Amino acid sequence: MGDTTKEDVSGSSRKVVGKKREASSVGTVHLLCLLAPFYFKWEALLFGVILAFVTALSITFSYHRNLAHRSFKLPKWLEYSFAYSALFALQGHPIDWVSTHRFHHQFTDSDRDPHSPMEGFWFSHVFWIFDTSYLREKCGGRDNVMDLKQQWFYRFLRNTIGLHVMTFWTLVYMWGGLPYLTCGVGVGGAISYNGTWLINSACHILGSRAWNTKDTSRNIWWLGPFTMGESWHNNHHAFEASARHGLEWYQVDLTWYLISFFRALGLATDVKLPSEAQKRKLAFPR
Repeated sequence: MGDTTKEDVSGSSRKVVGKKREASSVGTVHLLCLLAPFYFKWEALLFGVILAFVTALSITFSYHRNLAHRSFKLPKWLEYSFAYSALFALQGHPIDWVSTHRFHHQFTDSDRDPHSPMEGFWFSHVFWIFDTSYLREKCGGRDNVMDLKQQWFYRFLRNTIGLHVMTFWTLVYMWGGLPYLTCGVGVGGAISYNGTWLINSACHILGSRAWNTKDTSRNIWWLGPFTMGESWHNNHHAFEASARHGLEWYQVDLTWYLISFFRALGLATDVKLPSEAQKRKLAFPR
């Protein structure tokens, strides 16, 4: 019993430390973004846009659909490669991100939701990241990511994430100086951050509901291309395990297109999609 308590305390401490690191990254990235006009170069801005696209896609493909929801399986070499790429979206290591997201689905819109929209737009958008003690009080030391903790690679990323990020930033600076650091890391990081945050905030306040879920999730069509398909959020809350969020042909879902590409190559297997019976159960009465 004493060992269990120690593990709970240790898990809570790691969660708080992880969030403090992310909060520091948020502040640094937005400061660099504000400095970008003073060091502006078109090629540096292009680098930032590409960086935002690649890291955002890695987050949605790896952290979200592959790791948090186990919507499909990949060979370990490919799974780990995308998880490593997602580190540079600066949203934390996989264990922390996946744990927080699983808590969100477990406690959606309740007082235990880590970024509950019930506490206001700006809280669910960004302020929840800075309130580390409140997050610990909400979710405690519950261990909901043992599947990741049992793998050496994710423990390694948890313990060394700061080293990887600082090495990357140093290489960017050595390559392109302050223009690449401000327009690349700063602007690119701000784009990636706010794309993800809009799912937590706007997609629980604005938009339409296609499915009769017991929460405030919404679909926002115009955000689809910019969020790699994550803004089909009501679809996602209706069918959490689905690898596809844009369930209709006209619902743009770039993450699903990437999953489909790897499935065609035989690399993505056990791809989960909602059945017709599941759809009928959650459909609104006509």
